[in-house]
Amino acid sequence: MSLAIIHSRALDGLSAAAVEVEVHLANGLPSFTLVGLADLEVKESRERVRAALQSSGLEFPANKRITVNLSPADLPKEGARFDLPIALGLLAASGQIDVELLAQLECAGELGLSGELRPVKGALAMALALRATRLDRELILPRGCADEAALVQGLVVREAAHLLDLVNALQPGSDAPLPRVQRDPPPPADTPLDLRDIKGQAGPKRALEIAAAGGLSVLLVGPPGTGKSMLAQRLPTLLPPLSESEALESAALLSANGQFRPSLWAQRAFRSPHHSASAAALIGGGSPPRPGEITLAQHGVLFLDELPEFQRLSLEALREPLETGRVHISRSAHQADFPARFQLVAAMNPCPCGHLGNPTKACRCTPDQVTRYQNRLSGPLLDRIDLTVEVPVLPAAVLSAAPDGEPSATVAARVAAARQRAEARQGCVNGRLAAGQLDEYLRMTLEAEAMLHRASARLAWSGRSFHRVLRIARTIADLAADDLVTPTHVAEAIQWRRALPGRDE
Repeated sequence: MSLAIIHSRALDGLSAAAVEVEVHLANGLPSFTLVGLADLEVKESRERVRAALQSSGLEFPANKRITVNLSPADLPKEGARFDLPIALGLLAASGQIDVELLAQLECAGELGLSGELRPVKGALAMALALRATRLDRELILPRGCADEAALVQGLVVREAAHLLDLVNALQPGSDAPLPRVQRDPPPPADTPLDLRDIKGQAGPKRALEIAAAGGLSVLLVGPPGTGKSMLAQRLPTLLPPLSESEALESAALLSANGQFRPSLWAQRAFRSPHHSASAAALIGGGSPPRPGEITLAQHGVLFLDELPEFQRLSLEALREPLETGRVHISRSAHQADFPARFQLVAAMNPCPCGHLGNPTKACRCTPDQVTRYQNRLSGPLLDRIDLTVEVPVLPAAVLSAAPDGEPSATVAARVAAARQRAEARQGCVNGRLAAGQLDEYLRMTLEAEAMLHRASARLAWSGRSFHRVLRIARTIADLAADDLVTPTHVAEAIQWRRALPGRDE
């Protein structure tokens, strides 16, 4: 048969769009033409496929006019993932393997010049997309990425190490089928980090517990060396385990970006980009658009250390994702919509020298320098951060005498119980409550409501700040297992909406 069609998939943002690799052999001047909006990496597959077939002892139809079409033609294709489909198409079109067996397969893989199969990005995204189509097809992938796809239940995933292994398995009546990859159980969470490692700092630890219970964002402010980064790194240890769907979604995002790690696939992501990161690296961008750090932190924690040192454009781009949980990237030729449901933890010094408010070391900054430094963070951005927490300097004598605090497991149990109360009441954590839902689910006493209105008028809160205090207060009540929000809960919530040290709001 001179025509063969192989099923594969191309990464389109975070999805894996179906692609048909059509291979046609015809008489005429020998040539190898590849069409279908393929980038340079895909076009280079002609030479890799030629060398791989010849090195494996298979026949390359060098005396034919070869045309390879990647359909649909308007979908951009990139990477070396189409090497294997093209090679199988050539073998089927030239009669070296059974073309009918290929109809029930989907495959992707890069070919080495010796015929060795090499892993490609997005194997998990391919498996999820194939399961969504409900087609009865087996997925063939190289060793090294087939285990990703096997995480998706309900699929038959097989792996191959060499092109010849796959060719032998596709011969009629073959008794050498490719091995099926079985799903491994999620690895146990094993982290050396524990909240007990931090001495003292009862206030910041309490704020971290509230943030974990409500899915709220936190800004840690304090002099250098007070434990801001240590606190942020331990937030994931307070969060409940990911559900099956959340774990697969988070792992698929990392897989599509080439950052999947089998040992961590069921754990919450912790992303900590350097403050030199561009807006495109943080939010996403490029052409075609690619996900940024906020998307790779889906269902996890995004830690921005030295927050004022980030580019202002990068920080301002965080405004909409913090509100909506999604980011829409628009380019002239392509648009993409990425999830961005992350939990933000940021840290900063109170001034350029870092010692404003430090009782043990004098601050060298002038008031103008402090103002300019803190004004790198705009009011609208600070308004979207739920809790602002001062992390004070503790003298060495206090640190050495401080008793061991609660371990992460103990705090995580309270956090899980508070989240369960919120889920049972409203179907989501308090941080995701829309403004219209607050009146329905808040359940506040009249005294608490009066206190909150007085504080709002005195502190000149915006409507957004007012709603964020409501969410904080509701979370504090859930941690205390109280059905009603009382003045005690409101008073504590008000303390977490303070202005930056030395800055009047």
